[in-house]
Amino acid sequence: MQYRQLGRSGLKVSALTLGTMTFGGKGRFSFVGNTDQAGATRMVDIALEAGVNLLDTSNVYSTGTSEEIVGKAIKGKRDSVLLATKARFPMGPGPNDVGLSRHHLISACDASLKRLGVDHIDLYHVHEWDGLTPVDETMSALDSLVTAGKVRYIGVSNFTGWQLMKALGVADRAGSARFVSQQIHYTLEAREAEYELVPISLDQGLGVMVWSPLAGGLLSGQYRRGQAGPEGGRDFAAWQEPPIRDEARLYDIVDMLVTIGDEHNVSAAEVALAWLLHRPAVASVVIGANTEEQLRSNLKAVDLQLTDSDMDRLNAVSKLPLLYPYWHQALTASDRLGEVDLALLKQYLPKTNAF
Repeated sequence: MQYRQLGRSGLKVSALTLGTMTFGGKGRFSFVGNTDQAGATRMVDIALEAGVNLLDTSNVYSTGTSEEIVGKAIKGKRDSVLLATKARFPMGPGPNDVGLSRHHLISACDASLKRLGVDHIDLYHVHEWDGLTPVDETMSALDSLVTAGKVRYIGVSNFTGWQLMKALGVADRAGSARFVSQQIHYTLEAREAEYELVPISLDQGLGVMVWSPLAGGLLSGQYRRGQAGPEGGRDFAAWQEPPIRDEARLYDIVDMLVTIGDEHNVSAAEVALAWLLHRPAVASVVIGANTEEQLRSNLKAVDLQLTDSDMDRLNAVSKLPLLYPYWHQALTASDRLGEVDLALLKQYLPKTNAF
């Protein structure tokens, strides 16, 4: 297993994190998975044996059941595992049972600690933007949790670039705890994070953690052009995470994953995960599984070394069109681009500058 620095923090995390959204299977999360306590404990043991040192959950997963299962699964192992959880989504019917207010964050943290059966959370992510709560209130509440020893580090998930920079600016001006990580959706199929979120991570010292790295199974190799998928085929028009806007492009990506996987004698899923581990700012990729076989296969991705040719082919088949002002910068500013700019623009630069 590889261990990587989580942003500018002193924390070392495994390149692969065990995601636990499949634990519990209650409510809408039953469509993701329904791993019970015995199965979850076995999954945790397999991951720890492979060197994984970070488990990722959220209070909203199966309305707290995932946290409860994780807490029981790590009994006697707390000193060898880091715990990450999240808060923001509704946890009750009341008007203050949701959001990033001081009221909700502190009560949500206390409830998560109780369900997990621990005295602190190693990494606490705000799970989504809350446009109704002042950012300074959110950052102050998070800082108080760190000061109280209930939380060691804080992170963010699913913010836009301007929202993230605003939160970091508020923390810096107040001299309070700042985010060390951001958990984002980032795959070969969905590379939008490269426009803003990945460069911000490099510039501001945030470690990227990737959620749903196989795009809900789309990049597993089970969905092929002209073939029924494992559930008899998917209606891509109704697929929401991520939305499929170009089905032909998706299948081109899957075809390339399968081709490179065959060349390395590994699965398409392992190639998709390994591509992420080769990308800038990525500290850890959050993997989940419904079976031990899937988990063991995904864990092998950390050992797959993709060649420059592999990366070039994957990038070529998946790169997105440049939005403004990026296309203008690529055309006219290539002589004054820094390392952070090049994280996005290098692959698009013309061989000679336009001016």
